[in-house]
Amino acid sequence: MLTHSTARVLEPGDLDAALAVLHSDPVANAFVTSRVNVAGLDPWRLGGEMWGWYAAGRLTSLCYAGANLVPICATPEAVAAFAERARRSGRRCSSIVGPADATADLWSRLEPHWGPAREIRRHQPLMTTRSLPADIAPDPGVRRVRKDEMEVIMPACVAMFTEEVGVSPLAGDGGLLYQARVAELVSTGRAFARIENGEVVFKAEIGAVTRHTCQIQGVWVAPSHRGRRLSESGMAAVLHYALRDVAPVVSLYVNDFNTPARAAYQRVGFTEVGAFMSVLF
Repeated sequence: MLTHSTARVLEPGDLDAALAVLHSDPVANAFVTSRVNVAGLDPWRLGGEMWGWYAAGRLTSLCYAGANLVPICATPEAVAAFAERARRSGRRCSSIVGPADATADLWSRLEPHWGPAREIRRHQPLMTTRSLPADIAPDPGVRRVRKDEMEVIMPACVAMFTEEVGVSPLAGDGGLLYQARVAELVSTGRAFARIENGEVVFKAEIGAVTRHTCQIQGVWVAPSHRGRRLSESGMAAVLHYALRDVAPVVSLYVNDFNTPARAAYQRVGFTEVGAFMSVLF
């Protein structure tokens, strides 16, 4: 047993201790928890390493190091150790994302070595709800996307990603990985849309899923249909599916500068419970 403070790469035998840390904040940790629930701590299946910080021999903080670098329940001492390990390893991720304070601390330590970033989003409200809105009817046209509708949904997914992140998901490998992720969401019944005359008018997905919570992502309204509050009725419909079929708590995070989206989520019943930060490369 470790009896001092140290950081190391976790192994499959550390799974129970890692899950205990993840479950201590089920909403903020939903993304990583969902991956660990499926893949365990094996780096090949997980898509990256899980770093652990031990204080007085007890695992207290984690950092997922894959396509994203994600600090989890990270104390200042843990952040310092994770930053040093990341600096030595070199940047392999496309973003750093996580709770705002820990992510800001991590980035301040890595910026001299990894900077500059393409974009920094310092405050992204983390919001949750446990119930359907009382005064907004779910859009009856929003439904699960069928497996034979991949060609219909993909252009909307690409448009949403490009608008949100600032780069196309088709860059690099031609979009193979992104298309596979969308196909996974469709095949598992977690992609939702309102489709009119072969055009996606509204869409959203349920991304991360755990027994405690699920996270809505990829909310998008076609530009020609914006201003009609379709995001509110659409979100109410997705919430109906999420709360009935998936988890008792639904979460999402949003850019603080996206005033219309924040207002729409609040009207649907989401309340702010924390904040994330994202550093995009």
